[in-house]
Amino acid sequence: MDVHAYARNIRMSPRKVRLVVDLVRGLPVAEADAQLEFFRKAAALPVRKLLQSAIANATHNFQLEAGALRIKEIRVDGGPVLKRARPRAMGRSAPIRKRTSHISIILTDGRAKEEKVIATDTSTEKETEKKAVARSVPAAKKPAVPKTKKVERAD
Repeated sequence: MDVHAYARNIRMSPRKVRLVVDLVRGLPVAEADAQLEFFRKAAALPVRKLLQSAIANATHNFQLEAGALRIKEIRVDGGPVLKRARPRAMGRSAPIRKRTSHISIILTDGRAKEEKVIATDTSTEKETEKKAVARSVPAAKKPAVPKTKKVERAD
């Protein structure tokens, strides 16, 4: 079963948050939490907070065991950009773009794979024989295209 959690409008650049997210992608939640606890980047704090929120969602809403969870997907997208201006020489201004991030995380306990395998394995024997015969028949070959010769022009 998959558990989702989202953190929206985090006031950090997505590029900086992705450095932290790439560190924990695919790890078990206990190991990811330990990594984030000691990672010395400011973005580790909101990512860890989101991870703990997702774990709480899984245990409280779906009665899943926290030890069996792992990070299936974690993604950082850009949020709205706050546009400000900075004074420059000769009365001009330069733009300042204060970026925000949307972080989404999906945790899984690995049970979804087993359910899919059971659901897809309901074909009859005749269907499987037809598929096997269809695979064994070679596909028709394409006719060979003749190569063109280069003709030199005498100018």
